Amino acid sequence: MQRSLVLVLAGFLSLPYLAQAALFGDDEARKKIADLQQQVQSQNQETQAALDELKKSQQALETRSQGMLDLMGQIDRLNQEISRLKGELEVVNHNVENTQQRQRDLYADTDGRLRKLEEGGVPASANGSEGEGAADAAGNGDNPEARDLEAAKALAASGKFKEAFDAYSKFLQAHPGSPLVPDALLGLGSAQFSLKNYKASINTQQKLVSQYGNSDKVPDALFSIANSQIQLSEVDNAKKTLHSLLDKFPNHELAPSAKRRLNVLDSIKSR
Repeated sequence: MQRSLVLVLAGFLSLPYLAQAALFGDDEARKKIADLQQQVQSQNQETQAALDELKKSQQALETRSQGMLDLMGQIDRLNQEISRLKGELEVVNHNVENTQQRQRDLYADTDGRLRKLEEGGVPASANGSEGEGAADAAGNGDNPEARDLEAAKALAASGKFKEAFDAYSKFLQAHPGSPLVPDALLGLGSAQFSLKNYKASINTQQKLVSQYGNSDKVPDALFSIANSQIQLSEVDNAKKTLHSLLDKFPNHELAPSAKRRLNVLDSIKSR
């Protein structure tokens, strides 16, 4: 009996300690739960942040994709425009070529008609081939310079323009200080014209005009220059050259021919 009473008393005495132990166990559990909730909340926040960043990246990618689609559309439209412009350019080039060919044919026809008109009244020097130099040199049979020049002129007169070109060139190399140099330059330019080397002919005749401005061959050189410019379809330059000839030598025998050519060139320009 006493033993039972002792045990009961011992149980009552241990109750406060058991309650305290249980209390401490609940606090620790609540703390662990709170810590766990905090971890979960932190993870949720990190996950939400990652989702927001992913959403932003997706929006940026969609924006770039749309930009690429727009750019591809622009490139496609530009390629279509380039193709259209190429087609128009081909048409324009074809029209320009046709126009240039018509001009060349017109100038060639004009030059032929002018030559026929001038056959009766223009001396051979009008085409830059022969001039008064032949007559000047005729009386100098014993002069080697005159003989060389006459030989070159004879080749030109017989239509051997390549040989005449070589002969005039050799004359100018052999007699650079000869008073017959203007005659040789005029003949050389005429040979170049006959060989259809019009630009070289212009350069040769311009050399005569610039270096031998007091020579009586200058009007012939100017007329020859204008003829070459007509062959090159340089209408404005040809008109300027013919005006220069008429201004400087209004009474020269080539003046009427120069006026007729100017009138024809003006009529061509007005068409």
